Amino acid sequence: MKDDTCIFCKIANGEIPAKTLYENEEFRVILDLGPATKGHALILPKNHFANLYELPEETAADVMKLAKKMATQMTEKLCCDGFNLVQNNGEVAGQTVFHYHLHLIPRYKEDGQKIGWKPGSPSPEELEAIREQIVG
Repeated sequence: MKDDTCIFCKIANGEIPAKTLYENEEFRVILDLGPATKGHALILPKNHFANLYELPEETAADVMKLAKKMATQMTEKLCCDGFNLVQNNGEVAGQTVFHYHLHLIPRYKEDGQKIGWKPGSPSPEELEAIREQIVG
């Protein structure tokens, strides 16, 4: 199922040109137009899912298999020093296009990018309360 108003649906299905690295019946992998680093790419499902929560489990598994394949190939070809997989869900988490996509970001020493967070320091009791909240 496609959303005719979604730009990533149009790119994934070839209606808008992109620098394609890989394509099969389910996905298109393209170079990002605003890359964090050299080779930054996106895995786009051809079907429309707004975010991870809407993604069928089988599709989610296929995304990770493709991410492994692409990260391996990109690491070899681009000679990068590391690799980030980044996936945002919701505006507060940094999602700007509401079509599920996974960022493939090759990392290079001294590339100047920072992908991370400030670690918290919860007590063991706080961790237990959170665990209980999640698992019931």
